[in-house]
Amino acid sequence: MELFSCFVLLLPVLSLPGTTAISFHLPAQSSKCLKEEIHKDVLVTGQFEVSEQPGLQTNLKVTDSSGHTLYSLEDAKKGKFAFTTDDYEIYEICFKSKLHSGGNIQVPDQMIILSIKHGVEAQNYEEVAKAEKLKPLELELRRLEDLSESVVKDFAYMKQREEEMRDTNESTSLRVLYFSIFSMLCLMGLATWQVFYLRRFFKAKKLIE
Repeated sequence: MELFSCFVLLLPVLSLPGTTAISFHLPAQSSKCLKEEIHKDVLVTGQFEVSEQPGLQTNLKVTDSSGHTLYSLEDAKKGKFAFTTDDYEIYEICFKSKLHSGGNIQVPDQMIILSIKHGVEAQNYEEVAKAEKLKPLELELRRLEDLSESVVKDFAYMKQREEEMRDTNESTSLRVLYFSIFSMLCLMGLATWQVFYLRRFFKAKKLIE
């Protein structure tokens, strides 16, 4: 059975659209995964390049938090991928290295260069300009408009999250209040029962009248 060592790199959560470009080394018989939280209905594009090493094969897979495969490529060397997010969740990009030849052969690590764009940065505005015949100034205004819409969506999402957290806090506080009142009533009822029980007990023993 082949054993793979696994490393997970967490990308920072970007509230604004942007670009994430990284490079790292991938040892033989290992895998490295990168995770990032991305909002709903956001275009994500990626470009990767894997250095070639004799006897090594690197597979690439992009999945969501539910395990659905969004992109998969065996023997990945150089290429691009793109997808649109269906929901706000964590998306994972994994590179897995496999050694074809057996034995304990020392193989140099592979260098992987990965560039990820999402939101406005992922849009191909050159194609938009050709399709709509936009002038450079009009194209820049279009890009700024899309960026503004993205910022507005981010603020709307943060406001929604704030409202959800506030509702959760209010609901939790109300439940704690009800539980406290219930506990006090239970204690008062128990104390009253103890008083009457002890009174009957002492009367039965003729200790009190």
